[in-house]
Amino acid sequence: MDLSTTIGLIAGTLTTIAFLPQLTKTWKSKSAKDMSLAMLATFTTGVLLWLIYGLLVQAPPVIAANVVTLILAATILVLKLRYG
Repeated sequence: MDLSTTIGLIAGTLTTIAFLPQLTKTWKSKSAKDMSLAMLATFTTGVLLWLIYGLLVQAPPVIAANVVTLILAATILVLKLRYG
């Protein structure tokens, strides 16, 4: 594995796991009132587009990070819609 791929995987891992505390807090408290619906929808759409880009250019770090981030962001978005 070359240096750029390693850096990409580390960066993707760090930015992806950054969502875990928010997801955990929202899940446990069953409250997402302080989270912006517009931000979550925009972010989730952006992550989906990054995933498509990663697939198009065949960039494994971009694909891996954005698959996981999309799942986390979409889950938070669903919780926001459910718990408002």
